[in-house]
Amino acid sequence: MFSPEMAAAVPADKLKAVNTQFVIAPYIRFKGEVGEQATMFFHDPCGNALEFKAFKDIGQLFAK
Repeated sequence: MFSPEMAAAVPADKLKAVNTQFVIAPYIRFKGEVGEQATMFFHDPCGNALEFKAFKDIGQLFAK
């Protein structure tokens, strides 16, 4: 279950400004559909791939 403590603010424009190497650059998935979200992937310093998402409507987090 989602909780606010799990949220992180990661502005994509600031990551781009410091030349973050994206695995998948920031983009909008499912535009205009249920579950519309902004998403991006990049590696942490240990090489782990991280995914960050931002939902247009958090109520659609687990919607189908």
